[in-house]
Amino acid sequence: MHYIFAFLEMASEEAAVTMVNYYTPVTPHLRSQPVYIQYSNHRELKTDNLPNHSRTQAALQAVNAVQSGGMALTGAPITESGLPPGQSSVLRIIVENLFYPVTLEVLYQIFCKFGTVLKIITFTKNNQFQALLQYADPLNAQYAKMALDGQNIYNACCTLRIDFSKLTSLNVKYNNDKSRDFTRLDLPSGDGQPSLDPTMAAAFGTPSIISSPYAGAAGFAPAIGFPQAAGLSIPAVPSALGPLAISTSAMTGRMALPGVTGLPGNSVLLVSNLNPDAITPDGLFILFGVYGDVHRVKIMFNKKENALVQMADATQAQLAMNHLNGQKLFGKALRITLSKHQTVQLPREGQEDQGLTKDYGNSPLHRFKKPGSKNFQNIFPPSATLHLSNIPPSITVDDLKNLFAGTGCIVKAFKFFPKDRKMALIQLGTVEEAIQALTELHNHDLGENHHLRVSFSKSTI
Repeated sequence: MHYIFAFLEMASEEAAVTMVNYYTPVTPHLRSQPVYIQYSNHRELKTDNLPNHSRTQAALQAVNAVQSGGMALTGAPITESGLPPGQSSVLRIIVENLFYPVTLEVLYQIFCKFGTVLKIITFTKNNQFQALLQYADPLNAQYAKMALDGQNIYNACCTLRIDFSKLTSLNVKYNNDKSRDFTRLDLPSGDGQPSLDPTMAAAFGTPSIISSPYAGAAGFAPAIGFPQAAGLSIPAVPSALGPLAISTSAMTGRMALPGVTGLPGNSVLLVSNLNPDAITPDGLFILFGVYGDVHRVKIMFNKKENALVQMADATQAQLAMNHLNGQKLFGKALRITLSKHQTVQLPREGQEDQGLTKDYGNSPLHRFKKPGSKNFQNIFPPSATLHLSNIPPSITVDDLKNLFAGTGCIVKAFKFFPKDRKMALIQLGTVEEAIQALTELHNHDLGENHHLRVSFSKSTI
């Protein structure tokens, strides 16, 4: 077997240690090939005379900006992020030489490698397929533009032309094949709105695509990969943990998720920096279940700071990652990315697992099984105020205050709903306390065949 070796110099020894520790439990892959990472004896790399050095250095500077800024700049004025004027978190994308169809799903799978994608709107203007794409952070948009502008999605065609949009935020009204808001599962599909059907080649202005032997074929491989074939090896950044593999369903524009207009993509999340002394599969099931139906949870046997959480679909995985990444749970800030795994494997019979892997596929606690459920309309970011429901008549204010105080929380305020005493709001000391209380008390037995329902509220008391 032949091996290809490469050296990578990090900004600091601490960063190198963090990277090695991060990839120890989950081996990264580039174009389906495993990459093994270990320390080198070299203290410094000399690269001044290498070809493409200036372009590589520019990409590295963009990565450093992303890593130093993280998600903390989300929502901040762009001038404060250190970006030149005119650069926003919204990109305007034009696809030239459109020989094969490019769908919203294809764009998502390409651009999500560079950061959290919040919204996408696709449209045809001047006989060109175009899109507006909003990142959570303007630095992610800068890095994506630098890496992808001028690249071909497929070999020798579908060329990306990328500029910064003058818009600072996108307003998405419908979740369908033409537009998507990944922070809102409750948006309607928009009855009567034309959807992007791959057989409707006129929408692309390329009638010949109907008879193309490549349309929807497994061999219809993208030209964009990691590293790029064009000479630029793109360094890995958060959310860019593996090769770009556009699925057949994404290429042909098929929607694989009935009822919810989700993405055919990875539904497994890698959750790291957990508190191994406090976290359980049930706790992760309850927490991530606020944003989607959790099917399986696996806490790593040899590295219990890491876990895999499998959601019902890729849209729910993205939603959970958007809302929970960076939130504190039991004193530790969660780090969440898409996993390279497509499913969470259950332990083989007789395999030692210590109850760290659990299957929740048939759990009665799933919030989003029913199409059109009100739960879709009540998805909010973690907050210090919790919404309580399914409260029996015999339960008093003091009963509920004492219940939450028993988890170590400070109860700042409480009130029953005036017209419905089955529901209440309770305000705790911090968001972290509320997250912990939700994981411990959702489905708590209050007696009289009533189990408490807990979710995050957008209201305050």
